Amino acid sequence: MKTLGIVLGSFVMVALLLSGCGNSEPDYTTKQFETALKKGENVEGKTVAVTVKKMIPNSAFGYNIQAGEHLNFVSSDNPEVKKGDKVTLKAKEVKSVLGSFLISYKKE
Repeated sequence: MKTLGIVLGSFVMVALLLSGCGNSEPDYTTKQFETALKKGENVEGKTVAVTVKKMIPNSAFGYNIQAGEHLNFVSSDNPEVKKGDKVTLKAKEVKSVLGSFLISYKKE
């Protein structure tokens, strides 16, 4: 009976450890993400590794993280990043406006 308890306890521990080991690699680099958008691919729900080119805290769309050539990651919440920071963002909704992409996101 004691052996069964040890086996079950070990199984539970392994299961908990494995459930915490998710894929932490982003789906796209900034360049791959922008290429996918230009091709019309659906990137909503995907993650992208972003290096902040410029942070505009008071843009017309809220806090605007500029990355890539025409990528604007926008949020009403302060992402607390600065130029040069590397962050992983999960795209929630993408809109194309005047040749640029406005992407609402969740910070990962």
